[in-house]
Amino acid sequence: MYSGSLKNKNILIGVCGGIAIYKVCNLIRILKKEEANVKVVLTTGAEKFVSPLLFSSLSENKAYTNEDFFKADGSILHIELGRYPDLILILPATASFISKLATGSTSELLLAILLSTKAPVYIFPSMNTSMWEHPATQENIKKLRNYGYFVYEPAEGILACGEIGRGRLPEVEEIFEVVKAHFVEKNLLGKRILITGGPTREYIDEVRFITNASSGKTAFFLAKEAYYRGAEVHLIWGLDTFPYVLPKLNYFSDIPFPKLYFVKTTQEMFEVAKDLFPLCEISIFAGAPCDFKPKMPFKGKLKKKEGFTIELELTIDIAKTLNSYKSEKQITIGFALEEEKELVNYGKKEKKEKFFDFLVANPLETVGKDESDYIIFTPKESLEFKNLPKSQLAKVLFDLIGS
Repeated sequence: MYSGSLKNKNILIGVCGGIAIYKVCNLIRILKKEEANVKVVLTTGAEKFVSPLLFSSLSENKAYTNEDFFKADGSILHIELGRYPDLILILPATASFISKLATGSTSELLLAILLSTKAPVYIFPSMNTSMWEHPATQENIKKLRNYGYFVYEPAEGILACGEIGRGRLPEVEEIFEVVKAHFVEKNLLGKRILITGGPTREYIDEVRFITNASSGKTAFFLAKEAYYRGAEVHLIWGLDTFPYVLPKLNYFSDIPFPKLYFVKTTQEMFEVAKDLFPLCEISIFAGAPCDFKPKMPFKGKLKKKEGFTIELELTIDIAKTLNSYKSEKQITIGFALEEEKELVNYGKKEKKEKFFDFLVANPLETVGKDESDYIIFTPKESLEFKNLPKSQLAKVLFDLIGS
């Protein structure tokens, strides 16, 4: 059983008076589920939308308001709350609040906390498009960035006023991923990483094709972990859609957003990988390209008929081909799927024959599951892991590469 990714992290959420305030409730629930400690401070505007009791119940801590700022109880509340968090989130950050913060105002408890704290602060603006685009707001955003605040730009979509444009508070899942990324050590800054993911398809005719059941989930977790560690990620993707959420760390850092390359066939995956491979220090072949393809694909749509034969031929072995001319400075990682009784011997054989530095082997019986047993063959030893979630596998693998 693995503990939450934010276990014992202290997070302070500053809530402003915007219509997107309802999203804060779900964010708190997710943070608590990940075992974070959460405290909430409301602005006077936020109190117009919701009672502090709601946030107190969700966070299991007292929710603070401006009334607490002026209580004569012997404490200096804004200093105490400024020292509490490992991270501060401000959402939905209104144009009014951003303007006050940019001028250094301490007219409210939350503003005073932000001026006294040494904790990193992430600001998530939410407002009408015209207000977001106004020169005054943009100048204030520029000031806040210069002060060292991390400003995450609003999303595009339908706004509270019914208009469509930029100004929406990002979805809770995206905000949560920003939080998780913050706490990942940036030990891959400047590194370029190539990852293949998902299945490929080999066409029988122009409609039908051979493929496999790969979800690409392992590749996604590897790409996400590398990205959160600061790498420049190139993900070659064999599925038609990419159903996962990645935050835009490039809004406040030099970490580039991952580049996604959609491909269909094994040959297409190879051609893209061939161009990227010489440029990348680390290449991870987590994709599941088809091993066979029809020797002579049919033109058009093959008519239904009784009994026919399709002659197959081998597709190119992407990893083996590229590994054959890798440099000494490059690290390559492969994956092997095999029946459990043959796993050790097969993994050793694949690692040697395809020139991998690391190889991750998992048994056929665990296909499609979110957790699996793994054997990781490193340059020096083999390590066994039981019931390891795919997200944890990514962390383990990059830790091993770094060591």
